Amino acid sequence: MSQRIPVKELTDSFRGRAAGALADDQLRTNFRVAMDSLMKKRADAFPDEDEREGLRELGNHIKARALSRLPDLLEQLEAKLTDNGVKVHWAETTEEANRIVHSIIESKKGSQVVKGKSMVSEEMEMNDYLAERNIECLESDMGEYIVQLDGEKPSHIIMPAIHKNRFQVSRLFHDKLGVEETEDVNELIQIGRRTLRQKFLEADVGVSGVNFAIAETGTLLLVENEGNGRMSTTAPPVHIAVTGIEKVVENLRDVVPLLSLLTRSALGQPITTYVNMISGPRKADELDGPEEVHLVLLDNGRSGAFADAQLRQTLNCIRCGACMNHCPVYTRVGGHTYGEVYPGPIGKIITPHMVGLHKVPDHPSASSLCGACGEVCPVKIPIPEMLQRLRQENVKSPAEQPKVKDGGAKYSRKERVIWRFWARLNTSPMFYRLFLWGATRLRKLAPKNVGRGP
Repeated sequence: MSQRIPVKELTDSFRGRAAGALADDQLRTNFRVAMDSLMKKRADAFPDEDEREGLRELGNHIKARALSRLPDLLEQLEAKLTDNGVKVHWAETTEEANRIVHSIIESKKGSQVVKGKSMVSEEMEMNDYLAERNIECLESDMGEYIVQLDGEKPSHIIMPAIHKNRFQVSRLFHDKLGVEETEDVNELIQIGRRTLRQKFLEADVGVSGVNFAIAETGTLLLVENEGNGRMSTTAPPVHIAVTGIEKVVENLRDVVPLLSLLTRSALGQPITTYVNMISGPRKADELDGPEEVHLVLLDNGRSGAFADAQLRQTLNCIRCGACMNHCPVYTRVGGHTYGEVYPGPIGKIITPHMVGLHKVPDHPSASSLCGACGEVCPVKIPIPEMLQRLRQENVKSPAEQPKVKDGGAKYSRKERVIWRFWARLNTSPMFYRLFLWGATRLRKLAPKNVGRGP
């Protein structure tokens, strides 16, 4: 039986975790250095403001068009993939998705899985699910491998180990792998590669995520920089891809601007090292590739967001992480503070649909509403507007029928009465004159320059 890698439990409240993060000087330094670098790289990648804004507008239209036809495109995707020899599975919940993945592995009598980077598999907690059934699931992305080795969750959707510096990684490798400590980043990468390389050859099944699923051709597109995604989807005899239903786009032409937006917004790169396009299993005249390819399409609350005309825009997200990189809250408290799979601004508007507002009541309010997230989003998701909407849903009474899963988590009858009383006082001319008199004369309710000249 393989040793299950423990995951550090995050049981405290958001406020409690935030307080702990703010007291961790090393953590804050790591994030500040990383975010400054990522913000500069993004700015350098878009030197022409007109080109950038035009590309963002195009990306928004492409995703909006795909979402407007989502049911039809998903059916077209399934039909094309099936014609190509890919087996398509539908899962409403993460539990159902895990059962599907496990059943495929079990049918092949598999015991070892190697996994490329996939945020949907994090939603599913796939590693834990398989470990409980005596199946080893090893992360092959270097960042994911580091956090798995340390029993942690990813703290960023693009760079899972961004909260660690090279000295911390060196100590981790020394403690867990028994190698000499080194401060050389390239040597640390080589240590990880040597450990992982053999696993690609031994694995019974490879698992990956999907960046875009193209309905027109039945193609699964994955982008990466390390080559682990290509190895995970090619070396093992079976490839299982897992993705959310919102990742479908209409045609290959749509992918070109979205790829440019994704790579430049995420890492400041014009393109990633690898762009993998998978349309089926290995053919008889081909020398490599998996013998079987499966796609698991996961809902997990996405249909709830899709049903709401305003909140549907949440599903435009292409998982670049730019909103996190520019968020003053995320930069100071880090990803683990959010306690869920998706941290930062995008996590605040996605997570309530997945787990319910009752589980993350503080998420919509954990924002200064400075607007930076909306300004840098490559597909122009109005995140600040979404946060305000979720705040409203958060305080609705059950009688008002909140439109978000488990809405009304912070409803308070006492608070509602107080606000109604305040609103009535505000409409009273006498109260307004009394307030102004106190503000200008007592100087305790107004800024220093109130009542004075310029």
